[in-house]
Amino acid sequence: MPTTSFASRALQICKNLIPNRNKRGKMKRKIEETDMEIVWQSPANPPERKDYIFRNGRRHVRPYYFEFIAHVKKRWAGKTIVDLFTDEFKGRNRDYYISAVKCGRIQVDGQLVPVSFIVKPSQKISHFLHRHEPPVMTWDVKILETEPDVVTICKPASVPVHPCGQYRKNTVVGILQAEHGLAPLFPIHRLDRLVSGLLILARSAAQADIFRQQIEGGMVHKQYIARVIGEFPEKEQVVDANINHNAREGRSSTEVGDSCGDAPTKGKTACTKFTRISTNGIQSIVLCEPVTGRTHQIRVHLQHAGHPIANDMLYLSKHVSDRSAEGMGADRAAANPDHSPASGVGENKSASHEDSGEDFSIDPMCTNCPSLAPKGYDYHEEALWLHCFRYSGPGWVYECPHPGWASLS
Repeated sequence: MPTTSFASRALQICKNLIPNRNKRGKMKRKIEETDMEIVWQSPANPPERKDYIFRNGRRHVRPYYFEFIAHVKKRWAGKTIVDLFTDEFKGRNRDYYISAVKCGRIQVDGQLVPVSFIVKPSQKISHFLHRHEPPVMTWDVKILETEPDVVTICKPASVPVHPCGQYRKNTVVGILQAEHGLAPLFPIHRLDRLVSGLLILARSAAQADIFRQQIEGGMVHKQYIARVIGEFPEKEQVVDANINHNAREGRSSTEVGDSCGDAPTKGKTACTKFTRISTNGIQSIVLCEPVTGRTHQIRVHLQHAGHPIANDMLYLSKHVSDRSAEGMGADRAAANPDHSPASGVGENKSASHEDSGEDFSIDPMCTNCPSLAPKGYDYHEEALWLHCFRYSGPGWVYECPHPGWASLS
């Protein structure tokens, strides 16, 4: 894997393309000189404690150089390397890709190529990037139980479970490895990034398979708690409505079958049981017991029932009054200590780690620098009032404390 072979050349091109970028404001971070040593990382490089920077109530990852790998698909074949990236990866402009190819940050089969290079099927394409991960809230990933085969934790909202999308080190699995040396870990179920609560991780693939077989066999009982809009009915409610998930839009919708049976449903079957725990007439605390496991199932079924989660801006109905929502979006809930998703559950690291003075080097070719977070990150999207507190199966039970927002008093 390339390390420093084209570092000097890349840095010189970058300086020509983006002059004086390091002179903006009173920034302390500086561009390295042309003898800067670039060390590329891959998924084989484990997260470490030093990789994290705590600022403004958020856990950031120090930007790092990373090799993204793809293999040429049939529909890509015949395009120039620059056209391929410009057409398929629209996050950066054509000029960036031309420069990246010229300085070797985009390679084919481990070799530097000209901008006119025509790609062929199955060729390996490497894109070496200065990677910026989105920040997450600074709530601690609290370990609940450690057993020979299982680790259970209380997942804070905003932290994804495992590497996905832009997240790699800022994940539950990454943080546990960096801060506690726990690896490998195999999550046996998932929680949405904005959902908090119990997460069970097997310590071996064999143990994970045992859990997964029990889940697929319907032998595992899952329990969540949610804070919803309105006065939820006192009697148990069962929502049995198919769910369609639109991956492009990042949201799900319910679909109820035609009574005549003429229009077959396309969504996946889904069922959730709901029981009211308490209410103040404006909002209610509800026990949620999903029978199936679909994407956003609890959230969209609560919306279907007319009682969406009170700070779920993705599924709140347009007619919900400001009084019912109390103006408390997920972002403001996360910032409010009385409603924090981890209140009474985890520790906020910001008190001891905030503004630690840690720094990072700016890459003049990086389209995210000098910002620590990547472009487009939404600082206002944080914690949902939805929390997993109990999983039980044949001969085992794991639990997690309720969050502070679960009380209406």
